[in-house]
Amino acid sequence: MNAVLQAEGLGKRYGKRWALTGCTLDIPEGRIVGLVGPNGAGKTTLLNLAVGQIRPTAGSIRVLDGAPASGPEQLAKVGYVAQDTPTYSSLSIGDHLKLGARLNPRWDDALAHERIRRLGLDLGHKAGKLSGGQRAQLALTLGIAKRPELLILDEPVAALDPLARREFLQGLMEAVAEHSMSVVLSSHLVSDLERTCDYLVVLVDSRVRVAGDVDELLATHHRLSGPRRDTLPEDQHVVSESHTDRQSTFVVRSDGPIHDPAWTVGQIGLEDLVLAYMSTTPRRPTLEAIR
Repeated sequence: MNAVLQAEGLGKRYGKRWALTGCTLDIPEGRIVGLVGPNGAGKTTLLNLAVGQIRPTAGSIRVLDGAPASGPEQLAKVGYVAQDTPTYSSLSIGDHLKLGARLNPRWDDALAHERIRRLGLDLGHKAGKLSGGQRAQLALTLGIAKRPELLILDEPVAALDPLARREFLQGLMEAVAEHSMSVVLSSHLVSDLERTCDYLVVLVDSRVRVAGDVDELLATHHRLSGPRRDTLPEDQHVVSESHTDRQSTFVVRSDGPIHDPAWTVGQIGLEDLVLAYMSTTPRRPTLEAIR
């Protein structure tokens, strides 16, 4: 399967501070990818590098088999909705669609107008008068009507209320179903990713802690509870652990079944999986374990 985004040892430094360092990643095409991690993990820096808004200090990144923002053809392949879902407050919705048509060679005007109609928005309304949810939907419309091969969204629903978030994500899933595109969606709201994404990337301290198909990750991660012990077999990769004087609890990754009768083996949900990777430093390198 082809990759829509490949990074190798990718890093970005601002002065003496590294916002991203040693990031290696390979995202397959045709997926809705959830990019999650704590604040300061490097998510926005990674996405800004992917769309060519900034240049790397170290390493390399390729998007759709080309250098980000390397020319008009490359720019046309990638859509981007930034964190604050930017729109021009003094322009009407109709003005935004006209601007999109002038700037994007693949622009689908019929798609843009039909989506605005389905949302119940008036072309004459100024963007500055729209609600946060409506502005987000307008920004998403501009990104989709560009007809990109890859649509990148940087926490577009972070400031929205639950209803507006649900409507935005529903619109996104409908667009993916109707039009062939890959999506990378950054969010710190794991419940939103659980509803929309089929591929997960967890980024912590600018490094990829785990990446893979959501169903496969959930099938191969387990919570073990039982009598206190400090070590596990080598085929059970420890993600996180906690101990009392008498009991141990581990979140592990294992490709095979766990038969040890001393353990109570439980399933793990996506939020618990993400939190396990975010909350601790692994005893053995996670990236090596997932390759």
